[in-house]
Amino acid sequence: ALYQCSHCDKKFSRNSVLKRHMRTHTGNKPYKCSKCDRACSQKSNLVSHMRTHAGEKPCQCSECDNAFLKKSAPINHMRTHTGEKPYQCSQCDKAFSCNNQLLIHLR
Repeated sequence: ALYQCSHCDKKFSRNSVLKRHMRTHTGNKPYKCSKCDRACSQKSNLVSHMRTHAGEKPCQCSECDNAFLKKSAPINHMRTHTGEKPYQCSQCDKAFSCNNQLLIHLR
């Protein structure tokens, strides 16, 4: 059986996953950080956040001594070594190494 979201019509194979997804619509963030005011909609996000308080940075760059909290960060960081700039502005053709830089440029 598939469980369908009543807000956006996405479908999920498990009811528990639908319930977790529903928090994106309701804004419910039941997982509270014990060290600051941060609250998360998913437990895994709180676990990742707690690493910031512990100073953990488990994702190491293979080219230099930089380490990162999130798995996606080394991917963006590697572009500083390779010079890759895959995010291009459609207005002026300027290119950026990460999507956030492009979004800031477009403002």
